[in-house]
Amino acid sequence: MRPAIGIDFGTTNSVVAVLGAARQPEVFRSVLCFWNEEVGVGTHLRHAAGPAAIEAYLGDPLDSRLIMSTKTYLAQRSFTETRIFGRRFTLEQLVGTFLRALPGAKAEDLRGASVVAGRPVRFAGEHADDALGLARLRGAFAEAGLAEVDVALEPEGAGYRFARTLDREATVLIGDFGGGTSDFSVMRFTPGAGLVTPLAHGGIGIAGDVFDFRIIDRVISPRLGKGDTYRPGNTDLPVPPEYFSSFARWHRLSLMRNPKTLREIGEVARFAKHPERLRGLIRLIEEELGYRLYQTVSQAKAALSRAEQAELRFAHAGLDIARTITRAEFESWIAPDLARIGATIDHVVEQAGLGRGAIDHVFLTGGTSFVPAVRALFDARFGAERVQSGGEFVSVAEGLALIARDRSR
Repeated sequence: MRPAIGIDFGTTNSVVAVLGAARQPEVFRSVLCFWNEEVGVGTHLRHAAGPAAIEAYLGDPLDSRLIMSTKTYLAQRSFTETRIFGRRFTLEQLVGTFLRALPGAKAEDLRGASVVAGRPVRFAGEHADDALGLARLRGAFAEAGLAEVDVALEPEGAGYRFARTLDREATVLIGDFGGGTSDFSVMRFTPGAGLVTPLAHGGIGIAGDVFDFRIIDRVISPRLGKGDTYRPGNTDLPVPPEYFSSFARWHRLSLMRNPKTLREIGEVARFAKHPERLRGLIRLIEEELGYRLYQTVSQAKAALSRAEQAELRFAHAGLDIARTITRAEFESWIAPDLARIGATIDHVVEQAGLGRGAIDHVFLTGGTSFVPAVRALFDARFGAERVQSGGEFVSVAEGLALIARDRSR
């Protein structure tokens, strides 16, 4: 039998699962770092992926370029290419560069194997073009030398894995929470016969990254000048809010690290009511502190899943932000997002032509499924006894490998 392999390329983490392998799948950060290295009389563009990329970046943040969350741009027509130290990269080339470094996904490792890669039900972004996103995803795999890779929906992969626990026919709602998207599928599983009947799919571009941004927007941005005023003449003007829109995807902060933008912020700071706040923003941008900031925020968010309050503390080179966040506060900040997620869940169940009582099981996967308010959406609709979770970071890849096995038969 051909080896069966599942590839879950994610916004934050990526995983490759090999069916029957002795080792557990490795969770690999979806990140690239580029830098120039002196070679003889010239320079050569180097790169690293995953943990090595983060290590390279933290070692020299001012002379490297960190690339994250490339998956969120797949369906965005506005993103066509970027230049990294003068070299042009299309989005497919960037993702392909990452995939070539993903452990277990090298072309030579997959030769002769049946391989299925995951795709979201709905790609991230307010005006996402799903057809474009899928075409670019396939193009990225082709760039990595994996043109023969098949594709399946990510929640379908999670459902395949969960179906192994069933001993009778059941209708299952799968909730797959990634960094950029939350995807839902209703499927009918018939154990033994290996029969899977998809009944409905739906998704929304709200997940862990958005929840991180809500904390940034409420706790961090005001300490860096958001909502402040400056007075260049006789009239108070608001500090430009676009300075803080980049925090929605923290890696965009790197794009602000150019002389024109930094001069503009510095000029506004001269006339600001609280100039030290904007100087803190300049320091954050110049010293490439975005990654450390988001790590701090993500840790506070995770702590709020375990406790009623958490301390967020970010301190570096004179920039010192400390704030106790309660779970109730956090849930109020993400309430509109939860409402949209809840509406998407309801729509998927309705699309399947079912009532809530017809859902036998709910299976949740992905890091955001740990958030109590997210879990409560499902408990309230289907009853806590029907809601299960597991394999939060590897279940999709393992399920995709099972799909690869069945498709190769």
